[in-house]
Amino acid sequence: MRDKIIHYFKELLPYILVLIVILCIKKFAFGTILVNGNSMKDTLHNKDFMILDKMTYRFHEIKRFDIVVVQVGSQKLIKRVIGLPGEFIEYKDNELYVDGKKVEDHHSDRVTYDFDLHSIDLSHIPGDTYFVMGDNRTDSLDSRSFGVVKRNQILGKTSFVLFPFSRFGSVK
Repeated sequence: MRDKIIHYFKELLPYILVLIVILCIKKFAFGTILVNGNSMKDTLHNKDFMILDKMTYRFHEIKRFDIVVVQVGSQKLIKRVIGLPGEFIEYKDNELYVDGKKVEDHHSDRVTYDFDLHSIDLSHIPGDTYFVMGDNRTDSLDSRSFGVVKRNQILGKTSFVLFPFSRFGSVK
């Protein structure tokens, strides 16, 4: 009887190890995320199924215009990084200004109404926080409403659509 148990365990061991590796990868390296809504339109569409890269920001800095997944309350939102720690950002006449200098923002063809950090009671983006916005600036719940996000609220980077297959591939 004991030999049978050992034999079955030996047969199951590779499957158990594969399962453990897959669970670790899902927990610490990669996951999936579903786009919910139109806040990132035209870059991303409602119900796009994407890969969530949880590893990149362990080794690299978050950059302006990265598409990130942020945890805001119980929601996971997909947004674009617009402002980095220590910066003062504003939009005037549909143009992005960072610390008073114009920065090209090719990620939204929608109107971005004038605002600056003073309108959300900030003089600049505090250290270890980021200002995020959706690409569909007229229909986006983002830092203009919930404020800056802390680094630990950023779950990872996303830039690869898995489904629908007609949109399969990288997005910028």
